[in-house]
Amino acid sequence: MMNSPFPAASVDETELPYYRDLAHTWWDDAGPFWPLHRLNRLRSAFIREHLCAAFGRDAGEQRPLEGLSALDVGCGGGILSESLHDMGLTVHGVDVVDRNIQVARLHAAAGGRDITYTTVTAEELAATGTPYDVVLNMEVVEHVGDLGSFMEACNALVAPGGVAFVATINRTWVAFASAIVGAEYILGWLPRGTHRYAKLRRPAEIVGLLEAGGLTVDATTGVRVNPLTRRFSLSPYLGINYMVAASRPRP
Repeated sequence: MMNSPFPAASVDETELPYYRDLAHTWWDDAGPFWPLHRLNRLRSAFIREHLCAAFGRDAGEQRPLEGLSALDVGCGGGILSESLHDMGLTVHGVDVVDRNIQVARLHAAAGGRDITYTTVTAEELAATGTPYDVVLNMEVVEHVGDLGSFMEACNALVAPGGVAFVATINRTWVAFASAIVGAEYILGWLPRGTHRYAKLRRPAEIVGLLEAGGLTVDATTGVRVNPLTRRFSLSPYLGINYMVAASRPRP
């Protein structure tokens, strides 16, 4: 590991074996990550629309974000990274679980997608000083060991004029009942142990950390799911799942 002003305190070593065991299932859209595949379609549309507006691009084009760079922090098996690539972005996906990175590389290669994948922490990457036009950590902050260290590193990676996205689960009793008890223990949509209530993050916490990193919050939206149709949609209600978009002003 390189010497870094951002020590890798965000890595929660207790969670790594869990995700190593699940790495091979990432691209089975009928397997344990099926909610992530459906959620990805919704959030990709949100990301595309917001980025096209932020960078003055034509959302009607097939690859409207050509020439922009994106960092997908906690990329897992590459589900979001591939969607970003298909929008025209030059994508760097990073994860602390090497098996996830291997899965992501193999799947991208099989589909003819040129995506860079690296096993590295956000803190290590921030130490290089290389910024990105777009930095995303989606469904990651609820799994890190040190939220402050992780968000500080992610914020530092956003270039002037760049955009950051965070997606996670709120820490409310409604989220506990639906996202943990309901999704994991009753419906079995997610493997048990995927989320721990104490590590869920309230919007105010995320917004505060983004602003502390010099970013301005531009948009927030809730995400809801219909348990009967399994359909995900945007919602003004932030009490369960939510997404935040923020930008760094140009000098």
